[in-house]
Amino acid sequence: MSRIGWVGIGVMGRSMCGHLLAAGHEVRVFTRTKASAAGVLEAGAVWCDRPGDVAEGSDFVFTIVGYPSDVRAVYLDEGGLVDRAAPGTVLVDMTTSEPALAVEIHAAAAARGVHALDAPVSGGDLGARNAALAIMVGGGQEPFDRTVPLFEKMGKNIRLMGGPGAGQHTKMSNQILIAGTMIGVVESLLYAVRAGLDVDAVIDVIGSGAAGSWSINNLGRRIAKDDFDPGFYIKHFVKDMGIALAEAKRMRISLPGLALAEQLYVAAMAQGLENMGTQALYTALKNMNAAR
Repeated sequence: MSRIGWVGIGVMGRSMCGHLLAAGHEVRVFTRTKASAAGVLEAGAVWCDRPGDVAEGSDFVFTIVGYPSDVRAVYLDEGGLVDRAAPGTVLVDMTTSEPALAVEIHAAAAARGVHALDAPVSGGDLGARNAALAIMVGGGQEPFDRTVPLFEKMGKNIRLMGGPGAGQHTKMSNQILIAGTMIGVVESLLYAVRAGLDVDAVIDVIGSGAAGSWSINNLGRRIAKDDFDPGFYIKHFVKDMGIALAEAKRMRISLPGLALAEQLYVAAMAQGLENMGTQALYTALKNMNAAR
C-alpha cells in the first residue's frame, strides 16, 4: 500500500480521495475547510494543518484545487509541496490549470529530485463517484507508470499525452468541446420546452442518434429534473475557458465558438449562477428569453 498525501476535498476530490482510502492506502489530507473533509476523515484519512504537511512521508501527493493561483501556492510557496516532498516522491496535480504553470512546477520539482505530473480529469461528479474519470497526463513515463495503479482507482481512460503541460493542453481541448456542446444542449432543450414537448422523451430520441453526447444524456437529464446542483461549477468552467482562450491567443488561433460560450457563461455568473453546475446555462438562457 502506498502512502498518499491529498490536497483538495471538493465536489470531485471527495470521491477520488475516498476511492484510494477504500483501496487500503494510508492517506493524509488537507483542504481549506476541515468540515468538508469529514467524510474522508471518518473513513480513516489523517488530517494535516497545512498543504505542505501532506508531503511528509508520502510516496505520492495528489492535488485538486480551484484556480491556478491555488495550485501555485500549494506547490511553489515556501513550505509548499515542492519544498517538503522527499526525493522520488510523485506530485500529481489533477486541477485544471495553466499548461505553463505545469511546466514550471515540473522544473522546480525536478531540481529537488521530485517528479511532477499534470493530470486533469473529465467526467464530473458522476465520473468521480463511479471511478470512471478520463485522466489526461503530462510528464515523464517512469513516474506515470508508477502512478497508474492509483489512477486506476479513480478512472477508466488513463493516457500519458506527452511531456509536462500536455495533460493540461489535452484538458483545454476537452473544455473547448464541452463549451460548444453545452450551448447546443441548453438551446435544444429550451426549444423543446417552448414547443411543449416532453423533455425526457426528446433526450431519449436525440440522445441515441447523431446528436448524442455525454452532455445531453447526463446533464440534459438533470435539466429535465430542474437539477442545477454542481457536478462542476460554472465559476470553474469560466476559469477553464479563460485559460483556453489565453493559450489560443498565444498560439495565434481564433476560437470564436469558445469566445461565445465564455460570454454566455459570464452572463450566467452575472445572474448569480456561478456556484451552480454548468447545466445552469439553461437557466441563464431561459431568463434571457423570459420576457419574450
